[in-house]
Amino acid sequence: MEEPLVRTQNLKKYFPTARGLLHAVDDINISIMRGETLGVVGESGCGKSTLGRLLLRLIEPTSGEVFFDGENILDYGKKSMTEMRKRMQIIFQDPYASLNPRMTVSEIIAEPIKVSGMLKNKDDIIERVFELMGVVGLAERFVNTYPHELDGGRRQRIGIARALALNPDFIVCDEPVSALDVSIQAQILNLMMDLQDERNLTYMFITHNLSVVKHISDNIAVMYLGKCVEYAPTEELFSNPCHPYTKALLEAIPIPNLKYRRQLKVIKGEVTSPVNPKPGCRFEPRCPHAKPACQSPDLAAVEVSPNHFVTCTLYSERGLERGGVAV
Repeated sequence: MEEPLVRTQNLKKYFPTARGLLHAVDDINISIMRGETLGVVGESGCGKSTLGRLLLRLIEPTSGEVFFDGENILDYGKKSMTEMRKRMQIIFQDPYASLNPRMTVSEIIAEPIKVSGMLKNKDDIIERVFELMGVVGLAERFVNTYPHELDGGRRQRIGIARALALNPDFIVCDEPVSALDVSIQAQILNLMMDLQDERNLTYMFITHNLSVVKHISDNIAVMYLGKCVEYAPTEELFSNPCHPYTKALLEAIPIPNLKYRRQLKVIKGEVTSPVNPKPGCRFEPRCPHAKPACQSPDLAAVEVSPNHFVTCTLYSERGLERGGVAV
């Protein structure tokens, strides 16, 4: 059986605050196969971006393990981690803030090449920069242009070119199209999918837009306040959502049909504080199906169909019969 390129085991990240520990990422177990895309969705503040940074070890976890190509990168020293970073990159959310305004397009794309020592000859570096600009659809005339002179779509193409500079295997895409116009979003998404096919790239695609994640992902993880509440193949999640929170997210997707009118269902109740949260399901205060069992500290994810896991008491009995396993 093929080993996942990226896998986490009981990954946690708690941030100390004046009121206690903020559970940003809490006991996450995910796997991403080589050449596939895992979409991570949820409301703002649910821990999506923190999870992505943990996978790249940009921040250190509180506990847990991160495996890349079968090896736990949390055991790596500085030198080994520096080499590993050539194989994992990130595309940031904001193309306006993630680029150095004092550097030209060519300097931004060339920076990781110079820092890594991948190429040392100046002519080779320039040749590589032009090659990357061609790959992401940036005209050569922009080579000495500064970021503020370009629109959002072109700026994000610079970010993608920079991420591709070292020929990585894995890229965390942290809401790379959320700051762009809809028409530009489609161009960037199609570009990323084409690059994935050409280079066998593996993505974690972080977004709050379910329409976008449906277009690009093989599997989807739904997060709520640091927890993964549902994990399933994309088609399965959209055709058979199980967790009440996932259903609420899907019902909020607008339908572009003037003849079809749907009554939006508002999620009622107060959002649980992620600081020192109570045991059990964190969606329980807002869930229409809440019951005392939802507050159990032993609430675990169960497999309701092949590779479809959900953490909900509505399916716990079925999960016990099938031999429920934690996601």
